[in-house]
Formats: sequence, C-alpha cells, structure tokens
Amino acid sequence: MTELIFLVEDDVEGGFVARALGPSIVTQAETFSDLRQAVHDAVMCHFDDADRPRLLRLHYVRDEVLSL
Repeated sequence: MTELIFLVEDDVEGGFVARALGPSIVTQAETFSDLRQAVHDAVMCHFDDADRPRLLRLHYVRDEVLSL
C-alpha cells in the first residue's frame, strides 16, 4: 500500500474525527493540526515498517444545511 486515505469529519462534540478507508483506524483531535499528528501516530502504531503506507491523505468532508 503506497497511500492511505482518511475521511475527516467535524465531531459532534467539537474537533475532528478521522477514519481510514480500509484498515480499522479511527482517531480524533480538537484542532486540525492536532489531527494531523494523531493520524500520523495512529498509522505508525498500526503498521510495521515494511507495510506502512508512504502517503497519508486527509479528505475533509463538511455538510452544511441551508434553510430557505
């Protein structure tokens, strides 16, 4: 695996939640900067050196509801 994609969403209690597409990795943080580090740390713990992806992609999704 050369790349691992994380779906990032706003957490209902504040901050952000990131979920990997594929491996069972979920992490959260209060700021986007902290989330980057949390994702990095989670991937380092989840994979051995030989199996670790070289790229991590954070795909931020934000839903907004507008009333008319």
